[in-house]
Amino acid sequence: MIGDPEFTFIQGFLMQRTGILLTSEKRYLVETRLDPVMRQFQIPSFNAVVSRLKAADRVLEVAVIDAMTTNETLFFRDKSPFELFENEVMPKLIKARSGGRIRIWCAACSTGQEPYSLSMILDEMKPRLNGISVEIVATDISEKVLAQAREGIYSQFEVQRGLPIRYLLKHFTQNGMRWHINKALGERIQFKSLNLMQGFKALGPFDLIFCRNVLIYFGEQTKRDVLSRMSDVLAPDGYLFLGGAETVLGVTASFAPHKTERSLYVQAGSANAHSLNSFRPRQTA
Repeated sequence: MIGDPEFTFIQGFLMQRTGILLTSEKRYLVETRLDPVMRQFQIPSFNAVVSRLKAADRVLEVAVIDAMTTNETLFFRDKSPFELFENEVMPKLIKARSGGRIRIWCAACSTGQEPYSLSMILDEMKPRLNGISVEIVATDISEKVLAQAREGIYSQFEVQRGLPIRYLLKHFTQNGMRWHINKALGERIQFKSLNLMQGFKALGPFDLIFCRNVLIYFGEQTKRDVLSRMSDVLAPDGYLFLGGAETVLGVTASFAPHKTERSLYVQAGSANAHSLNSFRPRQTA
């Protein structure tokens, strides 16, 4: 069982390195997620974990961060953002970028289902791209999940979660109980290691950013800082997708809600921005 001093240290360690705000109610999460790490490294106690982290054990640091970051994802998660991407956002960007290039950033991409879902849609949209090249940059802090994303191999359970059967048959090859995504689908995706707490200006510029279900793990100041820096790398007429439980309201002045679409945000001052003076959150049943 983890003691108060050890929990407080790990709280601070995760906040500093990853931006994750770990409340006291999540003490159990530290115990359950770090137990396999302690067994792997043959560390007898949480006090010993803290001692090695204080001594800058880089291998252990990576393992702790991998264990404590949440990597829940699935293909076409929440469905509606992907429909919006295909039917509203991409047509507008295609018109605005005629003869050029569109760059998309999937922040905190986990094991790759989100960027691969976008790539499947783009494959369907080829006739409508009018020669525009589309590049997806997919990043995550965890090297472990990035390795699977680059490999593009998924279990039966993973491909059954949200993936339409027509896409499974078109873009995957079965090998026993594993499904291998076709390499052609990954050609437009660059998987890169990135900590959102660090600088990412060199990645940009981008026309569209997906940062869904990431900010919910951050404190207010970290959210404000990350969103401000995302605004710096997003085109003036670009788009930002957040998760359904996330918002920019009361967090940053860099972005504003899209005037018609929920979970979609634009640069403050954009012609597509909703008037914040009249904005009211939608009521849900």
